[in-house]
This record gives sequence, structure tokens and C-alpha cells, in this order.
Amino acid sequence: MTIWICGTCGVEHPDSAQPPVACEICADERQYVPASGQVWTTLEKLAADGHDLVHQEVEPGLHRLHREPEFGIGQWTYVVQTPQGNLLWDPPNYIDQPLLDKIAELGGAAVIVASHPHMYGSQVSLSHRLGNVPVLVHSADRQWVQREDPVIREWSGAEEVLPGVTLVEAGGHFPGAAVAHIAAGKGTLLVGDAMVPVVDTGWVTFMRSYPNQIPLSAGLVRRIVQRLEPYAFDRLYSLLGRSVLGDAKEAVRRSADRYIAWAGGANDHLG
Repeated sequence: MTIWICGTCGVEHPDSAQPPVACEICADERQYVPASGQVWTTLEKLAADGHDLVHQEVEPGLHRLHREPEFGIGQWTYVVQTPQGNLLWDPPNYIDQPLLDKIAELGGAAVIVASHPHMYGSQVSLSHRLGNVPVLVHSADRQWVQREDPVIREWSGAEEVLPGVTLVEAGGHFPGAAVAHIAAGKGTLLVGDAMVPVVDTGWVTFMRSYPNQIPLSAGLVRRIVQRLEPYAFDRLYSLLGRSVLGDAKEAVRRSADRYIAWAGGANDHLG
């Protein structure tokens, strides 16, 4: 039996003798199936491919890992260190020994959380390699889990998974799209792609689908900002590596105001 990995999103699928017919995650309007068709690979093939592990300490106690050349969506995986264990955020879509060694060097993982279904990656396989640590999946997005396992536990709303580290249901991109708030210092937010920093420094944007450029409504963007209002954060890191490194909460507020003005029609006179 084989764990099949979608070649486009990188999400693992259940053991089977033959690959699945299709990846439901990529068939959804937020993702895509390449014009050349559905492609599958395996953890074994990915581990054997020539690649490097990139490790960066972006601030004290916050590390990120990346595969080069990247595979699938190409997310960065973040490791949040705490005295009571580590959060592994947006798990990788491949597993090899250098990756496992680096995670062990950083203190292992007490819990694994994906920001949204595109980032489920090899979450169950990685949990098994790390001692069956819990994998948290938002209850609103449970339907998108392709590989079920007893290590999976549901959450919703807001949950402090480790001291000073809180999962917050942001919604928008997916109903259960989450951010992770790190309370230390002035506060840090790991956002997946609930919002994404853009080329213009100090701004972010919001989308239902980034590859297909489907926007969110003004109402959903307003709700995201409201749900983040109780949390202080000066820095913000996204899944593809872009960041806002100062006054990030104000950057999200002003970006939302600009987005809402355009999406809601207030700026129609400028068009």
C-alpha cells in the first residue's frame, strides 16, 4: 500500500494500491488541476529527489523550513518554540531524514496545525514520525481531510494550543482558515494565506482563490479584521515567505479598509 501525494497541492491521500482518480482539494475552485492532468507522487519518491533543506531563524524562538527546489504549493513550515513544546505550523508536503533531524534539533513538535486545507501536506505521516503528536484540524474544514487518522483532533473559535500560542479562526479563504498568534514581545501572527503581504511594503490582500484570483467579499474581509482585533501583533509571516516586519496590525487594518472601499463600491467614482 502507498501514501499518494498530489503533485499540485502536495496533500497526502490514503493508502491504496493505485493512485486516486482525482484530488478533491485541487478540483475545488480555490485550487486547480493542471491542463496536463492530475499527477501523483509518493513520500519515497519525494525523499529520493535531489533537494536541499533551507532553515531560517526569523526571530528568537521562531524558525521556518523550506524545500528547494520546492514542491507543490511550496509553503514554508514554521516551528514556534515554547518551554512546553513546539507548534509545527503548515506542515511540509514531504518527509526525509534531514527534515526530521532539523525538527528534532529545534525541539520536536508537540502539536501540528495547518492554516487551511491546502496546507494539510503530509500532516498525518509527519505526526507518525514524531510520536503520533496531535494534528489539529478546524471542524468547519474536516471534509477536506483526505487521510483520516486517530491523531486528528478538531478545534474551532480560538484555542491556546501552547502557552502564549493561540489558534484563531479567521475564515474567509476557507471557513476554518486559521492564524496562529504568538503573544511574546509585541506579538507575531502566522497567517497561512488568510491574508498575504503584497509587493508594496506594509500592505496585505485577501482572496478566496489566489491562483484563480477570486476575491473575497467586503463583508468577509471586515469579519477577518474583527476576529483579529483582540490580538496585538507587530510582525506577520505568510506561507510563501512574505512578511510584514513592523506595525503589522495597522497594515492589516488599512489594507482591509482599502480592499473594502474597492470591493464594496465606495471607490466606483474613481474607476
